[in-house]
Amino acid sequence: MMPEATSYIEISRSAIANNMAFIRNMIGEHVQLSLVVKGNAYGHGIETYCPLAYEAGARHFSTFDAREAWQLQQSLPAGHQAVIMIMGMIEHHDLPWAVEEGIEFFVFEWGRLEAALVAAKKTGRAAKIHVEVETGMHRTGFEQEELKRVFRFIKAHAAYLHLRGVCTHLAGAESIANYKRITDQQKRFKKIKAWVESLGFSPSPAFHMASSAATIRYPRTRLDMVRVGIMQYGFFPTEEIWVHYLSKQKSYENPLQRVISWKSRVMDIKDVKTGEFIGYGNSFFTNKPTRIAIVPVGYGYGYSRSLSNRGKVLIGQIRLDVVGTVNMNMIAVDVTPLDKVQKGQEVVLIGKQGTQEITVASLGDYSRLLNYELLVRLPHSIPRRVVD
Repeated sequence: MMPEATSYIEISRSAIANNMAFIRNMIGEHVQLSLVVKGNAYGHGIETYCPLAYEAGARHFSTFDAREAWQLQQSLPAGHQAVIMIMGMIEHHDLPWAVEEGIEFFVFEWGRLEAALVAAKKTGRAAKIHVEVETGMHRTGFEQEELKRVFRFIKAHAAYLHLRGVCTHLAGAESIANYKRITDQQKRFKKIKAWVESLGFSPSPAFHMASSAATIRYPRTRLDMVRVGIMQYGFFPTEEIWVHYLSKQKSYENPLQRVISWKSRVMDIKDVKTGEFIGYGNSFFTNKPTRIAIVPVGYGYGYSRSLSNRGKVLIGQIRLDVVGTVNMNMIAVDVTPLDKVQKGQEVVLIGKQGTQEITVASLGDYSRLLNYELLVRLPHSIPRRVVD
């Protein structure tokens, strides 16, 4: 029997279904929804999260690299009907595998486009490609002056290169500070879209550019497909986007539900006298008799050291302070306000306990991390458990 882990993550099946229903209702039935599951499904765990999303009706997934695509493929039920798309890294020697398995992938430079053709000829199957174009992000994507040559090449090798999509990536749709940059990208992509459509590809490729933020703030970017990341997990991309959404609604109720909770348990309890330091160094000094609970998580398990004397946890439905320096494997919590605390008692690091909640946003504020960064830093080794 495998020994129990020091903490565990809960993934809510009902929250996934709720969030997907909300997104689908927003985008309408004619826009395809691709769930972005890069970064280990934003820390939720590809192997745990993706089968639940599939169960809730997801049929298109976007990963960053080939390894994630392989993990996703292994996690889905046999005979699944989902499309898997790689948006970023795939080595040339992995392209034959992707082509053979029918996995779609972005091409954004000549080396990959030519290697895709080689892989298709080698396997005897067509490569399913999405051409990424540069519109102002200045990261990956063919420059506009290259596009005539790119699409001429694809046309010339149509038996081996199936154009499944044409796409671009928006440079910060979550902030109004980027408004001009985003609208300029929209204008450029609109012209590219019209030109590609005039080339007469059959079937016509799917055009896509919208992220979670753009799906909300810039509805015209939804096109044929949206690539939704953070929103499917129950988070608006930023507070600014949340306010923008609210401004268009009659209700102030959050339609999204958090999918993730992170929990541990009390490992030990200790009474500390007045005038003592707790833990390493001298960052916390007791000015009264203090009872502390030791919890077996630390920066080695994804609980940031920057939460020293700043973090909060829930024990006994009470919000309590992390005191002293966060260690590699342990934190100390001031449980003096509790009438009773026991070894083995549940400790909530992220999530709800009774009417109280530690949100990812609040934990991010304490640790000075973005929601995205905090989530993807949760170690793969923490067990994920499915709850309703």
